[in-house]
Amino acid sequence: MPVTREKEFIGLIESSKALIHKICRMYRDKPEDREDLFQEIVFQLWKAYPDFKGMAKESTWLYRVALNTAMATFRKKMPDITYSDSLPDIPDEHRGQEEADREARLFAILQRLDEAEKALAALYLEDLSYRQIAEIMGISENYVGVKINRLKTKIQHELTKQNGI
Repeated sequence: MPVTREKEFIGLIESSKALIHKICRMYRDKPEDREDLFQEIVFQLWKAYPDFKGMAKESTWLYRVALNTAMATFRKKMPDITYSDSLPDIPDEHRGQEEADREARLFAILQRLDEAEKALAALYLEDLSYRQIAEIMGISENYVGVKINRLKTKIQHELTKQNGI
């Protein structure tokens, strides 16, 4: 890969780190497993980057590779995964404990979703438009809307259950 393409790739990874970490957090509960998944996603992106022709936006391509890698490795590692009730991440020092607890509860619920729901939630949490989500997931915009509404209802139900309401 020419030096300029390498620099482009490194820039892409730098600008997309937060997204990749969110995907890792949704598919893995242990920090070391998340780090392994992060590395696997970057490796798969690196392998696929020379073939990226720009037919889709870089972000669309990145989401597809990252989510497909997360789902594929999730299926492979399924028997070895044990889930805890809480996520061991250290909360951001700029946030309060209450906000960190809410986020931990949300991610605990997200981890229990099926693969398609996790992918949809990850894209929605990144504030992508329905059109962008539809393009990445290969479904219609209308179906994205339906799935997101169902997902919101499901998550709200789980949060209500957790709060004993």
